[in-house]
Amino acid sequence: MGVHLLIDFGSTFTKVLAADTDTEEVLGRAQAPSTVDRDITIGLRNALDRLYAANPVVERVPIERRMACSSAAGGLRLIAVGLVPELTLEAARRAALGAGAKLVRSYGYELSPESVAEIEATPCDLILLAGGTDGGDKNVILNNAERLAASKVTASFVVAGNRVVAGSVAQMLAAAGKHVEIAANVLPELNVLNVEPARAAIRETFIRRVVHAKGLDKAQQYVGDILMPTPMATLKAARLVADGTEAEAGLGELMVVEIGGATTNVHTICDGSPSQSDVLLKGLPEPYAKRTVEGDLGLRHNALTIVEVAGLQRIAEAFASIDNHSSSKPDFQAYAAKVSSDPSLVPQSAEQFSIEAALARAAVDLAVGRHAGSLEETPSWLGGTVRIQRGKDLGALATVIGTGGVFFHGRHAEQILSAALVSKREPHSLRPRKANFYVDAGYVMYAVGLLSDVEPAKALRIAKKWLRRVEA
Repeated sequence: MGVHLLIDFGSTFTKVLAADTDTEEVLGRAQAPSTVDRDITIGLRNALDRLYAANPVVERVPIERRMACSSAAGGLRLIAVGLVPELTLEAARRAALGAGAKLVRSYGYELSPESVAEIEATPCDLILLAGGTDGGDKNVILNNAERLAASKVTASFVVAGNRVVAGSVAQMLAAAGKHVEIAANVLPELNVLNVEPARAAIRETFIRRVVHAKGLDKAQQYVGDILMPTPMATLKAARLVADGTEAEAGLGELMVVEIGGATTNVHTICDGSPSQSDVLLKGLPEPYAKRTVEGDLGLRHNALTIVEVAGLQRIAEAFASIDNHSSSKPDFQAYAAKVSSDPSLVPQSAEQFSIEAALARAAVDLAVGRHAGSLEETPSWLGGTVRIQRGKDLGALATVIGTGGVFFHGRHAEQILSAALVSKREPHSLRPRKANFYVDAGYVMYAVGLLSDVEPAKALRIAKKWLRRVEA
């Protein structure tokens, strides 16, 4: 049996899944609360004990490969520093998010002493330093490197700016004792994105240095390398499910909404260019595989923030649409406070499942609204108006997939996912107009992403077995 043990060290739960790639079957899965604040291997052992207790065959078979991803201890926290906010800084942001990082701060132009002090005070694992097209501006990235070299920052650096001075920037930082990797410029020419080399460098830095910094190396004796941040694993799975392989067809362009305990992430695999000839695209071209992370919309650690950002009225409306036979008026804020203080709590009653779904629906609504592009009309100098698109046009997307504990353990998936569609509240948002909804019924997306590098066709077929259509 070609059994793979696939592990996700999550911010709330550590999840384990055993997959037989010969039969393309999931042999079992389990989870236990993460224990990153003490010893991360405790949560891993607890999850494995539960896996073996429920599926004794898994303990008896030889494991061909162990693979893991992680979003524990805040995930991969990254600061992006660039030149023009709409250009090199935006390119750096996209590279960071696509690599599975949680962007905690971003800065454009020359760093001021106050900005450097903010960076020093911000918990951060990695700084992505960009600036200037190849052969363009040199001064800003050199100035920023000089200030950061003289700072107390202990984070690793990935330099992905003007190639003419990238070597000098790296030498300056390395001479100050900083760990530095060089990647190709994220914006080599105006309106030309090249984010994949920076994403690869971020991933390598995560594996070599961040894993150790977060204490995850305690699990490496058992697991081997922590291969990537969990959101990157999900993005890889989304692309595999959309594009397919030579041996197995994919589903086509799609969106994956990933609701976690600390964040809600949206992944889209599509072109996203204007669908109508009279619409002009403004800003940098959008990546085909795009991910955004909303660090204020986690269903556990940040449940109170969902209530604050969405507002009690929107949460109450969502609850009423989900549980329209109930006459109760729950205290949403009190429930959110309860799960925020104890993230391992799970719903116990029908009402609590409905409250969770209402919070999840609000998180999807807000996260997709931030991810999708927008369309606006502006006066033309020739008279009349012209329509301008910013960001991705997702209107024609026909597939929306929900993954995360709220879909695996919860209820009301259709009501949650329907919040991704266009609504009267945001008429200018380029959200999907209509879509088929699926849920990751086996909680396999992170595992599929881990498997995608070694067994892509088999990983895709496993994913297809566990994507369940949700009927409206």
